[in-house]
Amino acid sequence: MKLSKLMVVALFYAFLVGGPLAYGQLTPTFYDDTCPSVVSIIRGVIAETLIFDRRIGASLIRLHFHDCFVNGCDGSILLDKTATIDTEKEAFANNNSARGFDVVDIMKERLEGVCPDTVSCADILAIAAEESVVLAGGPWWPVPLGRRDSLTANRTAANAFIPGPRDTLERLRSRFTVVGLNNNTDLVALSGAHTFGRAQCRTFIDRLYNFNNTGLPDPTLDTTSLATLQQLCPQGGNGTVLADLDPTTPDGFDNNYFSNLQANKGLLQSDQELFSTPGADDIIELVNIFSNDETAFFESFVESMIRMGNLSPLTGTEGEIRLNCRVVNANLAGKDSVLVSSV
Repeated sequence: MKLSKLMVVALFYAFLVGGPLAYGQLTPTFYDDTCPSVVSIIRGVIAETLIFDRRIGASLIRLHFHDCFVNGCDGSILLDKTATIDTEKEAFANNNSARGFDVVDIMKERLEGVCPDTVSCADILAIAAEESVVLAGGPWWPVPLGRRDSLTANRTAANAFIPGPRDTLERLRSRFTVVGLNNNTDLVALSGAHTFGRAQCRTFIDRLYNFNNTGLPDPTLDTTSLATLQQLCPQGGNGTVLADLDPTTPDGFDNNYFSNLQANKGLLQSDQELFSTPGADDIIELVNIFSNDETAFFESFVESMIRMGNLSPLTGTEGEIRLNCRVVNANLAGKDSVLVSSV
C-alpha cells in the first residue's frame, strides 16, 4: 500500500538525518511510558474536526511552522496576550489569519485528563502537524518529542522571521537560512505544505490588479486563473474571502502544488516565485523533480519537517509543561490570569 511504503521511506529519512530516531534530546519514544496514547488522542481530535472543518489540517501544520520560525519550536505561538505577554498571535503573519487554537485547546484538555502535566503544547503542535498530513493522504514520519514550552512570546521576532505571502525568492531564502534551515531543499519541500488549505484574498489581491505597483496583474499568473480569482476577489471586495491554495485537490496532501507552479497557477507570490524567478535553477529543478515524483517530494518533506521540528527546542528542565496552552503556568492563578484578549 502507498502509506506503508511511505512509512518505510519516513523511517529511513529519520534515521538518515538524526541517527537512530533520536535528535539531540528529542526522541519519538519520549511518551511511550508516560503517555502512550498521545498520538491517538491528537489524531482523534483532528479526525473529529475534519468532519465539519476541512481546513483544520492545513491550519494546524501552519501553527507548527509559525511556531518553529520564532525562537524555535516552543509553543510560543499559542500564548494569548496578557499584561506581560506580547502575543505572537498579533504578528503580521498571524493576526486574523492563524487558526486552530481552539482545536489545540481540546487536544490539551483531553491529554491532561489522561496524562496530566506530561505532554507539552509544543509537542502537541508537532504531532498535530504530522497527523494532519497523514489524514490528508500524505506521508507518516516518527515525530521527535520531548520539547518543553516557552515562558514567553516574541511578536517582534514573529514579524521578522515568519515568511510572508509577498516574499520574493531572495527574501524566502534569507528567512530560511536565518532560522537554521537550508534555502533550497527545505524551502521548496516545506513550501509544498501549500498543497492543501486556503488563503485569504487580501494575501494575494495585489497580484490580481496592481502587482508591484505597476497597475497591472502579475505577469507570471496564468490568465485563466487570473480571471477566476478576479471574480472571487474583486477590487474593494471582502479581503477575508478564501481561495484554495491548490484548486486541483484542495484538501489532499499530494504533489499537485508543484504542477500548479509549472502551469503558473501558484496562488501566492511566494509560491510562484519558486518556479518563475529568473536564474533560480536549483529551485526550479526541485519543483520539477517534486512535480514528476510524488515519493521524492514526500521523502524530502519528511526530512525537512524533522529538521524544522528540531529548531532550538527547550528540553530537560528548560521552560515548562503548560497546563493551558494559552497561558504560562505562573499566570494561571496570578494577576495575569484574566487575559487581556483571546484569539
